[in-house]
Amino acid sequence: MNAFENFLFGIYPYICLTVFLLGSLIRFDRDQYTWKSDSSQMLKAGQLRWGSNLFHIGVLFLFFGHFAGLLTPHFVYERFVSAGDKQLMAMVTGGIAGLLGFIGVSLLLHRRLSEPRIRINSKTSDILLLVLLWLQFALGLVTIPVSAQHMDGGLMMAFGEWAQHIATFRPGAAELLAGAGVIFKLHLFLGMSIFLIFPFTRLVHVWSGFGTVAYLMRPYQVVRARRLNVPAGQNQPRQPGAGV
Repeated sequence: MNAFENFLFGIYPYICLTVFLLGSLIRFDRDQYTWKSDSSQMLKAGQLRWGSNLFHIGVLFLFFGHFAGLLTPHFVYERFVSAGDKQLMAMVTGGIAGLLGFIGVSLLLHRRLSEPRIRINSKTSDILLLVLLWLQFALGLVTIPVSAQHMDGGLMMAFGEWAQHIATFRPGAAELLAGAGVIFKLHLFLGMSIFLIFPFTRLVHVWSGFGTVAYLMRPYQVVRARRLNVPAGQNQPRQPGAGV
């Protein structure tokens, strides 16, 4: 691999992860009032409902699927699932989730660009984010027929080794992708770039979504009725014509 590819797949991932983590922390600390999804649900709610639901179903399945598939060492599952079977399962389930997500983000992008009231209130980052997500879903779907040409699971194993080398700070990660096609490399590059711009977009509200898990472990909230804090005789309804 040349120096540029070594940078893209050996150094660029750490740049993206650093900006992703530190940028999110700094934004939460300095700009909490911008920490939201900026919903526009009052306009074209029907298209938003379909697009948002399909997008979230697809992207959440793909996120956790990629996370588990890439970062789980092969020895953990090799007794139960072969590399080829794992690739087939990933192609089928990922293809379905990717298609749902692609349809959803297409609806969201069309809605944001075609509705003048939404367009005029959209930030540049909103449109750029949707375009990047649309391209990422499209690239992911394109990789499926390419992957079908070699069902031995070798390339998927290489992607897993690459991700695990990055996560554990081991050298030589970029060389593991030497045999990957351009489509796969573009898919990886765009995916890392989405993490890079994450702190500067509305995507930061994803952290809040994961944060809601803490509600399962928090103690019960004690609520006192307002009338219990009012002195006796002062919590009765006012009579008509009574003075202030």
